[in-house]
Amino acid sequence: MQIDLYGDTLPALVTAACMAATGHDVVLRMPQGRIRQQVIANKVAYSEPGLRRLISNEHTEGRLVYGDFDGLPGADSRAVFLALDTDEAPQANVIVERLAAVDGRRWLVVNQSPFAVGFTEELDKSLKSGIAHSQSAAVALPDFLQEGTALAGMQRPPQIILGCNDGYAELLIKEIFRPFNRDSDHFLVMTPREAEFTKLAITGMLVTRISFMNDMANLADSLGIDVENVRQGVAADPRIGPTYLYPGVGFGGPGFSTNVINLVDTLDATGVGSTLLNQVIEINERQKEYLFRKLWQHYRTDLKGRTVAIWGAAFKPDTGRIDNAPIIRMLDALWAQGAKVRVHDPEALPALLERYGHHPGLHYASHPYAAAEGADALIVLTQWRAYWSPDLERLAAIMRQKVLLDGRNIYDPSFVREHGFTYYGVGR
Repeated sequence: MQIDLYGDTLPALVTAACMAATGHDVVLRMPQGRIRQQVIANKVAYSEPGLRRLISNEHTEGRLVYGDFDGLPGADSRAVFLALDTDEAPQANVIVERLAAVDGRRWLVVNQSPFAVGFTEELDKSLKSGIAHSQSAAVALPDFLQEGTALAGMQRPPQIILGCNDGYAELLIKEIFRPFNRDSDHFLVMTPREAEFTKLAITGMLVTRISFMNDMANLADSLGIDVENVRQGVAADPRIGPTYLYPGVGFGGPGFSTNVINLVDTLDATGVGSTLLNQVIEINERQKEYLFRKLWQHYRTDLKGRTVAIWGAAFKPDTGRIDNAPIIRMLDALWAQGAKVRVHDPEALPALLERYGHHPGLHYASHPYAAAEGADALIVLTQWRAYWSPDLERLAAIMRQKVLLDGRNIYDPSFVREHGFTYYGVGR
């Protein structure tokens, strides 16, 4: 089937590559910019495991081609996907208006973009306003891809939420996704508005769990309790389970942050509001400074001239993105106190360089131990696998002061302290 896909987001690239891999003929229409240049040059556009190779393979096989973002789908196109970014709603409107102006076509527009609740309905109205387009339809298909496991999430989805009021559109969408829906029916069909709100509600639930455990970790600190034991006890309850119950230094990333803000804005716009979600956001932002406060207190509120090593800049492992990541608040706080920072991250250093350039208080380390050399403290912000089993004897020998702050609770406090370190975890 011929599919046109507009966008250069991670969901756009993942959807295009996976659709092509199942035999669809996909035209990927990316706007001008760095992502398009990287993809066409067969370079890494997103630090997503396996994505560059899959795109390259499908492009070589001819099932995935690159089209003009300003171009219109050809005569054989059966579906038009919009996988745009949050701030690209005007572009989505322009695309649909241009489709509606084409005479004699029955369009199926699939909106995967994280726009406001009700936006797909507006696209549907715009699409049907064209000449003889009463049978065209716009549907909502929110993406639930997680960076680091996006390909697996697309190929083996736990659920596919479809917002659709048109029987033919539903049939066509299910045919397009049949290769990913073969073992059992993962589709949950509802109205477009319900599908858009469901995406926001799921995000709201997940971040609420995270912020709740962070609140419990802060309380555990004041009570002298190890929150890890508490977490295991809570997770053992089958009514709750273990997912998204790990305390840490706050969540980041473009998806969680944007979706929570969209959900709050949606509730505020209706006059309902949400005290809970506002508190979730407040807890999360406060949590991003948790380890800084620990370090600041350790050195008796004087960090001037200190060198701080940071392992991990990405908002989560297996991505190179730092959108709303804890390191942003951490750097601002450390620099405000006159500290210098040495950072290592397997993927995110280019993003840091793009944001901060050659800042005098920031050194980009090519190796974890190079970052820690001569440091007065080591802060772990991202739980990359390469950081899980450090050589503590080597660290003790190269660091100026043996202070380790574990922002993801990945170390055994007793074992770290046996090597002479002062250890600070989250709620430990």
